[in-house]
Amino acid sequence: MGPSSILPRLQPMLSCKLVTRNASNTSTESSRNSTEEVPNVYPVDLFERIWAVDRLERLGISRYFKQEIKQCLDYVHRHWTDEGIGWARNSTVIDVDDTSMAFRLLRLHGYNVSPSVFEKFEKDGEFFCFVGQSTQAVTGMYNLNRASQVRFPGEDLLQRAGRFSYEFLREREAHGTIRDKWIIAKDLPGEVKYTLDFPWYASLPHVEARVYLDQYGGDNDVWIGKTLYRMPLVNNNTYLELAKRDFNRCQVQHQLEWHGLQKWFTENGLEIFGATLRDVLRVYFLAAACIFEPSRAIERLAWAKVSVLANIITKYLRSNFLGNEMMERFMHGGIYEGNSNISWRKGDAKEDILVGALEQLIDLLAQEALPVGEGPTYINNLLRCAWIEWMMQQKNREDDTCISGVVQAGPCMVHDKQTCLLLVKIIEICGGRSGEASSMINTMDGFWFIQLASSICDNLHHKMLLSEDTKRSEATMSHLDEKIEAGMQQLTQNVLRAHGDGASSEPKRTLLSVVRSCYYAANCPPHVFDGHVSKVIFEHVF
Repeated sequence: MGPSSILPRLQPMLSCKLVTRNASNTSTESSRNSTEEVPNVYPVDLFERIWAVDRLERLGISRYFKQEIKQCLDYVHRHWTDEGIGWARNSTVIDVDDTSMAFRLLRLHGYNVSPSVFEKFEKDGEFFCFVGQSTQAVTGMYNLNRASQVRFPGEDLLQRAGRFSYEFLREREAHGTIRDKWIIAKDLPGEVKYTLDFPWYASLPHVEARVYLDQYGGDNDVWIGKTLYRMPLVNNNTYLELAKRDFNRCQVQHQLEWHGLQKWFTENGLEIFGATLRDVLRVYFLAAACIFEPSRAIERLAWAKVSVLANIITKYLRSNFLGNEMMERFMHGGIYEGNSNISWRKGDAKEDILVGALEQLIDLLAQEALPVGEGPTYINNLLRCAWIEWMMQQKNREDDTCISGVVQAGPCMVHDKQTCLLLVKIIEICGGRSGEASSMINTMDGFWFIQLASSICDNLHHKMLLSEDTKRSEATMSHLDEKIEAGMQQLTQNVLRAHGDGASSEPKRTLLSVVRSCYYAANCPPHVFDGHVSKVIFEHVF
């Protein structure tokens, strides 16, 4: 049984209970599902909505509940105040836990919220959950840290909040005291560790979902107040069952695609260029961790195949004096006219292999891309033009710090700015969004956004080079990290403020996904990277 068998009973439950139920319904439902245990305060309308949305997103199933999530967040935003929020719309007790969670979700979904709400939770350089507390709550600091991870440039208050909460949680972690006074969760230490190790920039959606599947307790998670109680719309086995089935369904699709990728790599003879199937797997993992939905297979495979070929072609162009000839053969092959016959190129020459593989890939992507009014020939020409522009940039590039289009360091691959842009163009073309991509590229805001993303990619690229240098300066690395962090804040601000902004929103999000994959690869330890590959692509969830 797949996710579709669970959705019919889960969506009405969320929609009705979260949006329209009254006080009597709440008490009755809580009692019936929680063994007569109910929250020690009422109502919990804000708390319940915020935490339910958070669980759906972290479990990787939020795409099934877009309407319900919007209703929940619209409701929370209507009751948002300049001082933050509490657990209920009519509560005068404002706390950092609910405020942090709401701030993070509202900002990620494009609502305009100010970090000034956290001013009341800071005193003498320290942050607290609410006035008069006797002890510090781990979950309060945990969610404050998560909120600080989506800060914009100049938000010094959030920077201080992030630093304080990080140090507090790391100290608790070191002493083995990650326990909370508000919840008995299955694996709170694991949740905290993942969030600190992989902040929002470095947390790839499908990796987070796989990790959280091991941490989410479902019905077994218990909340603490004056009594022990349960929150059935926040923690329940129905979410967990749906998330497991959905993940396993995606994984089956990913394994089939991985099998096809191996066949494509071998049949095209690409191993002759020094690339390995392990390299291909790592690249595919990054694509699948960002674009994991079964319906987006063509975009995911385009990401993986273009990454592999771009890497090989770049190295060939820069290491072989015949590279120019190969490029000329492709560039002067003419605009596609519906009859791409490459049989004349058969042979063992590396140049023939590369040109043949590239021509075949363009033809395949043009046929499988989501249709547009102009048809496959138009798509083929768009793809060819994207590759030609990229080749010309690679040929003319004189940046000595970037020796190749991809730097390989252990299991990580980080693209330079030209290759990142090539990936985005082709992903958008294959996803049927070529018009939106053109609109973004041809505006001043889009041009600025691309330049910013490009500079971040090059800085990440440079960081990978420096990480291999045993004589590297730690001061230089620190300065580079600061530049990357500042760039990511600007990039995040631009994307989130354009949330739902028609023409430019989706291409920007695609570019942000590519940049985040590079950020992850540049900062993830090799053994952790390989562990994530195994969990996401190969390990079935039981």
